[in-house]
Amino acid sequence: MRRFKKPNLLVLIILAIAMGVVCGWFFNEPLTRIFLTFNSLFSNFLGFCIPLIILGFVAPAIADLGKQAGKMLLFTVCLAYGVTLSAGFLSYFVSDSLFPSFIDSAQIDSSIEQSSHLAPYFSINIPPLFDIMSALVLAFLVGIGLTRIKSEKNSLKNMLEEFRDIVSWVIAKIIVPLLPLYIFGIFLKMSVTGEVNSILSDFYKIILVIFALHLVWLVALYLGGSLFSKGEKNPVKLLWTMLPAYFTALGTSSSAATIPVTLRQTIKMGVDEDVAGFTVPLCATIDLSGSALKIVSCAVALMLMKGMPYDFGMFAYFVGMLGVALVAAPGVPGGSIMAAVGILTSILGFTDSDCALMIALYIAMDSFGTACNVTGDGAIALVVDRFFGKKSSGVAVPNLQ
Repeated sequence: MRRFKKPNLLVLIILAIAMGVVCGWFFNEPLTRIFLTFNSLFSNFLGFCIPLIILGFVAPAIADLGKQAGKMLLFTVCLAYGVTLSAGFLSYFVSDSLFPSFIDSAQIDSSIEQSSHLAPYFSINIPPLFDIMSALVLAFLVGIGLTRIKSEKNSLKNMLEEFRDIVSWVIAKIIVPLLPLYIFGIFLKMSVTGEVNSILSDFYKIILVIFALHLVWLVALYLGGSLFSKGEKNPVKLLWTMLPAYFTALGTSSSAATIPVTLRQTIKMGVDEDVAGFTVPLCATIDLSGSALKIVSCAVALMLMKGMPYDFGMFAYFVGMLGVALVAAPGVPGGSIMAAVGILTSILGFTDSDCALMIALYIAMDSFGTACNVTGDGAIALVVDRFFGKKSSGVAVPNLQ
């Protein structure tokens, strides 16, 4: 008997949004409150997991980096982090300049009052073991400590890696499969209160702006990379060489799955094979410029929709922490946005429904963000190669198909 292919998460999210909007037209209050009860339970569980996700991702990632200690590692990590920060700040300034012209919070504010009578039947409070900042500080202390302590057993590191596997399993098998139902409940409530009309009317505009930002950012990266290239100096040709990696990432939505193609195309640009072999896999976990573009833009958009106050100082803090929280998250489906939920709530003051909207917006553009991430890795490799690559040129391109 032929087995049917399981729908991908993007399809399920789109269906959940559509069904939530339609069902809000005819669901009565008791039926709506059933789904609100599920959402209350799920959001409490998610809040409990967020600090564990941060600890499970960040601490082992820092410990792994310590194994390859050296000048090239430090240079690559700082460069990738700087690229991610730059993308985040670019996204903030563009979003802050453009979004207020077509996002109006007045309609949403008027509909919030109508939702006050809708509440779950019951709720179970699941307090997290520690807050978000405690998780980040603990992850840094443990990760850096493991790079400084020499031990043959490495029992703590092995335990952290197993803990990361557990967290990854929770995301892949529990959180991500339940996300469509959670988002269905969010949009069901917004449809009942009338809030959904004003939000959906702005969705496509936000997506178009972020897609344009991705293209502009990649052009800027390769303009910079061309200045350091030992071979081809034309940024258009360099970017053209990386297009197979871009389109592979569009299809796989995975930085890790695209590494072989990214590595091959990076070497074709003239990057030393050893430098490419070091830089590309490393940047697959620490260069998140495409993800930063999406998350910052979506955050600004939702804060404008909700009429929430913000300023540059708040987002400077947010972008700085985002670059840290996203470390090693791309290896897990939905990992980037899950790792960001903690600082969205702690720094920007997002509610559960705000985070659900962020997840929906993020997943709608997931493949484009991944493609931007992996293509940008090639530009970083060009810079690293300028300082640490071999003098000789004409490196043979391995068959990585």
